[in-house]
Amino acid sequence: MLLMREAWTDERLDDLSARMDRGFDRVDCDIREVKGEVRDLRTDMDKRFERLEARFDSMQRYALGGFLTLVGLILTHF
Repeated sequence: MLLMREAWTDERLDDLSARMDRGFDRVDCDIREVKGEVRDLRTDMDKRFERLEARFDSMQRYALGGFLTLVGLILTHF
């Protein structure tokens, strides 16, 4: 059973900090490398969000058109 450490020395904290920095650097490199190409993650995400926003805009137009059609049919019926 593992015991929790009561106190951390400065050397241990520095070691932990260095290991975490190396881990984040490795993850950052993994994210940016796609099939051997170095890509900018922000640019890729911006493109995806633009496509997603376009899809939502399209869905909103269809919903508005459907609503107006229903209102027109109801008014025509009465």
